[in-house]
Amino acid sequence: MTYRSPVTGRPLVADTPHSLAAPGERWPVVDGIPYLRTDSEGLVAVALDHLDAGCPDDALVALLTDQDAWWTGPATDLGELKQLVRERDTLSLRAAMNLLRMGPVADYFAHRWSDPTYLAGLALVEAHWRQPGTGFELACGIGHYLRELAARGVACVGADVVFSKCWLAKHWVASTAEYVVFDAAAPWPMETHKFDLVACHDAFYFLPDQPRIAGLLRDSVAPGGVLAVSHLHNAAVSGGAMGPARASAEWAALFPDAVVYDERELRRALLASDAPVATRWSDDSAIEAWSIIEADGVEADGRAARALTGGLAMPLVDAVLKPNPLLDGDTPDWPSDRYRAEYGDACTWLSDDGDAARNRRILDLPARW
Repeated sequence: MTYRSPVTGRPLVADTPHSLAAPGERWPVVDGIPYLRTDSEGLVAVALDHLDAGCPDDALVALLTDQDAWWTGPATDLGELKQLVRERDTLSLRAAMNLLRMGPVADYFAHRWSDPTYLAGLALVEAHWRQPGTGFELACGIGHYLRELAARGVACVGADVVFSKCWLAKHWVASTAEYVVFDAAAPWPMETHKFDLVACHDAFYFLPDQPRIAGLLRDSVAPGGVLAVSHLHNAAVSGGAMGPARASAEWAALFPDAVVYDERELRRALLASDAPVATRWSDDSAIEAWSIIEADGVEADGRAARALTGGLAMPLVDAVLKPNPLLDGDTPDWPSDRYRAEYGDACTWLSDDGDAARNRRILDLPARW
C-alpha cells in the first residue's frame, strides 16, 4: 500500500524502516502502522524523535496516548501504557483496553461480536457479497469486520483516527489486515486506491463533513464493487436517537442511489436464513437506524440481495465456538446499564430458539479475548 501526504498530497516513500517522507515532511510508522493524522504535529515529532533514537516502545507509548476530538473519558496513564507495551504478547484484549482506560468503549468493543448493530452490518455485507478481493473500512475500530473479511481471503485496509484502536486490531483481532491512522476530515492519504468492498460501519453518523466523506467513500469503490454503510441514525425514532442523527430526507440526499434497509429486517433475515427485503427512506418512528448499499446492478428494491445462509455473518466451519460471555446460564450479564439500554431490546442471543451460532449464544471470539 502506498500513501500520499495528508497535507500536501505528495507521494510518501520510506526514508527509514520507521518513517515515511516527502520533501519537507516526515511521518512515523509505529508497529507497522503509519500515523498520518493532521493537527498532531507535536505527537508526530515526539514519535519520530523516539524512533530515530532507537526507542520504538517509547514511540508506541506516545501514540497510545492519542484520542479522538470527542473523547470525554479519562486520560491514559503513562505507567499503565508502559505495562501494556511490556506485556502486549500475553495480555488479553480486555486487559489491554483496561490499561488504555477505554471505559464504556471497551464494553462496546469487547462484546460487539453479538451486538445487534454489528450483526446487522454483517448481514448487510453478506446480502450483497461479490467475492471481493480487496476491502477498505473507514473508522474500523479494533477490526471486528476486518477479522471476518480477512478470514475469507479479502486483503483489507482499516483506517481510524485513533492509533490505539488500529494497534489493538493488529495485535488482538485482525492481524493480517493493513492499518493506517488518519482523520477523515483531512485529505485522505490513500485517496487514489480503489477497493472491491468499501465500508463504514456504525460510525458514519458522527463523522464531520458527511457529504464530502460520502463522496470519498464512493470514489474508493472499484468498478463492479460495493459500498456498504451501516447504522445511520433516524432523527424521527421514538424516544430519540442514540447518537447524531438525520431526518430521512437528509440521508436520502446523501445516498440518493442507495438500496436502503431497516436494520431490524437485516437481523430478521439473518435469524431466518432469508434474503433481507429493502425499504424506503421514511420518518417511521419505529426505525432506529438504516443501512445502505450502493452497487452497480442492484435495483432500488434490493432484488439482488442473497439469502443469508452461511456466509460472512456466520462463523467459519472450523471456528472454535464458546458461550457468549454476556450470558450467565440463561440470564443476561450486562456489562453496564448503558450497554443494556442501547442494545438490550434488540439482542438476538436473549432467546434460545434456533441455531445458537446464528443467534450468537455461542461465539467465535479472538484467541486472546
